[in-house]
Amino acid sequence: MTTTSMSGSHEPASQPAASAGRTPTAPREMRKIAGASAIGTGIELYDFLIFGLAAGLVFPKLFFPESDPLVGSLLSFMTFGAGFLSRPLGGIVFGHFGDRFSRKTMLVISLVATGVCTVAMGLLPTYATVGVLAPILLVALRVLQGFFMGGEQSGAFLMVTEHAPTGRKSFYGAFVTAGSPIGSILGIGVFNIVAVATGPAFGEWGWRIPFLASAVLIAVGIYVRLGIAESPVFRTMAADKTVTKLPLASVLATALPLLLGGVLVNLGFNLFIFIVNSFSMSYGTEHLGMDRNVILMSGMAGSVGMLISVFVAGWLADRVGLIKVMLAGALFQVIWAFPYFMLFDSRSAGLIYVAVIVAYVGLSFVFGPMAAYYVSLFKPEHRYSGVALSYNLGAVLGGGLSPSIATWLMGTFEGSSTAISAYIAIGGVLSAIGLLITAPQVRRASTATLGD
Repeated sequence: MTTTSMSGSHEPASQPAASAGRTPTAPREMRKIAGASAIGTGIELYDFLIFGLAAGLVFPKLFFPESDPLVGSLLSFMTFGAGFLSRPLGGIVFGHFGDRFSRKTMLVISLVATGVCTVAMGLLPTYATVGVLAPILLVALRVLQGFFMGGEQSGAFLMVTEHAPTGRKSFYGAFVTAGSPIGSILGIGVFNIVAVATGPAFGEWGWRIPFLASAVLIAVGIYVRLGIAESPVFRTMAADKTVTKLPLASVLATALPLLLGGVLVNLGFNLFIFIVNSFSMSYGTEHLGMDRNVILMSGMAGSVGMLISVFVAGWLADRVGLIKVMLAGALFQVIWAFPYFMLFDSRSAGLIYVAVIVAYVGLSFVFGPMAAYYVSLFKPEHRYSGVALSYNLGAVLGGGLSPSIATWLMGTFEGSSTAISAYIAIGGVLSAIGLLITAPQVRRASTATLGD
């Protein structure tokens, strides 16, 4: 295995940029890279989110019609979770080639392939047409979609953060995490417009339109992604021939505690955010009998709040420290877990808006600085592999399972939301534990150039 000539330590932040083996990215180019990453990640999150919305609204009846409503919702959310199960494998594959050959190329491939899977979902026959083959095809496409998305957000974390200047990495990294609320706004907006426009036909064929619309977004994403420069850190590694042949083996051998800590951080965050943006739809409409538009538009409002607050969180993290800001977000999750469902259970549209908006904004303090956080954990020669595996394993164990677990808890405890709230609170505690495990490394990296 070719090993890096770099030491495990970092150069002090006061060192000139040239000592990191690269010249600083020009401000104009930095803005272009940040904007392109936000757009690209937003498109991929749109693809992922519309599946979650459809899983709560139409898939139980279209693909699992022989089940009772609760079992149909559970099967639908398990299909939703199947996309998460393949994400770590995708992270391993994309991380390997991203560490060895090109960060940029992996991002373009992941974007195109994820979008193709989304468009194909919009063309699927339903159970009424082909029987059991319909859910099989749905699961297969969902697994493929998750595989390709496994390299997306983690790769975008690297691309932006490795270009960003020291002292502003959390802020610029927030452009990547801003892609999530952008995708939510796009997904919820398109779903709402199509649902109103197609009326009763939405459950028959209208639901296909948001999936097919992804074809237009793919074209936009390819255009913006091809226009950005390769990561300067990777260019330096390639020029110096310090690329590692087996980056994942390097991660497991030298950074296993950091990998596990990173898993816990994203596990807790994803656990709550996917209950908010996916499970809450079926909970509100089927269990509480609320109007679908109330839940959709509360999610839209929450996403707008998150779009602003991730930048606030990133700005704060650059000034007071990543760990402090992210720990505040984890503590918020523990505190807000019970009020969230208490407000939902009121069946008041206004209080549901409060529950969702506050959840999105509060969770931004974990999510906003995530790019700089994960990049700070691993050395450049195995960084893509380390970030992709830890981030995606957390996504599987958190977001991939939480809608199904929440549905099961609701059925087990006869419709009570208390057990779900306790589950969310445990997720916040797990995030905090992960942050504490990795805090020494993050603090060391905060005084160094992440490109070193």
